[in-house]
Amino acid sequence: MPKIKKDKIENKKISLTDLPGIGQTTASKLDGAGYSDLMSIAVMTPPNLSSVADISESVARKAIAAARKMLRLEFEDATQYLKKREEVFKITTGSKNLNRLLGGGVETRAMTETFGAYGSGKSQIAHVIAVTTQLPREKGGANAKVVWIDTEGTFRPERIKQIAEHFGLDYMTVLKNIFVARAFNSDHQILLVDKVIDIIKKGEPIKVIIVDSITAHFRAEFTGRGQLADRQQRINKHLHNLLRLAEAHNLAIYITNQVMARPDVMFGDPTQAIGGHIVGHASTYRIYLRRGKKGSRVAKMIDSPNLPESECIFFITANGIEDEEK
Repeated sequence: MPKIKKDKIENKKISLTDLPGIGQTTASKLDGAGYSDLMSIAVMTPPNLSSVADISESVARKAIAAARKMLRLEFEDATQYLKKREEVFKITTGSKNLNRLLGGGVETRAMTETFGAYGSGKSQIAHVIAVTTQLPREKGGANAKVVWIDTEGTFRPERIKQIAEHFGLDYMTVLKNIFVARAFNSDHQILLVDKVIDIIKKGEPIKVIIVDSITAHFRAEFTGRGQLADRQQRINKHLHNLLRLAEAHNLAIYITNQVMARPDVMFGDPTQAIGGHIVGHASTYRIYLRRGKKGSRVAKMIDSPNLPESECIFFITANGIEDEEK
């Protein structure tokens, strides 16, 4: 058996109880607190692990060291990193223009954020991705299922039916492959990300997580400058939990974001995304959407690690997202 395959099999057998000082009871405590894998333990501090698991700091320190050793958290040459990048793939948006802007589509192991005013197309793109994820790989899909965290009541099964029929898919099957949950506050929203881990553990092939929108509840619950720091810390932790899922399971994160108008901007577009630098730095690809001429939508790449700033035009139709108005 090749060495790489053997390593993968061995990694699958490793659990929290394999760490020194972590028994079944302690592992259950950690799992209940959202620390269910080795990576979540490896990045903790001894005082933090001690507090969560109710163990001494010396035991916590040994467990963290063992987790880091098992995961081989060390430097590697860039060729190894290139091999990992070969596992990444893109999911089509249904629009060639938008796909080109994104370098091929919505990328796995990455977070794609769209922000813009209401009616700019953020949720429409989400509906399309929820369908195209279920297409075969050769058609730009992932042959997989989707999790949708709905914070604003924007999910519409009727829209999914329209788009699914356009792609030649059975809409009832498509709907069954989308796990939807309505988040009623920020705590519930954060909890639902932990529930995604449970869905994946059950063997469901999740390849996309949609959060529409990421900041709505945080914006409503944390008001005033006095609560700004707390809000940003919670959003930061929430985003990094999503990114950790994306990295661990090679899935794509698609989030939408609200905007506000900056009164101090005298010239140009005063639109600014909510969440400040916290959301901006967490997003791998950041796209600004706005209405264009003759019913079109304009998408502008604001930030990307490898793609240039550019714009494209697309239209929202009964079929989903298309390059020309029908």
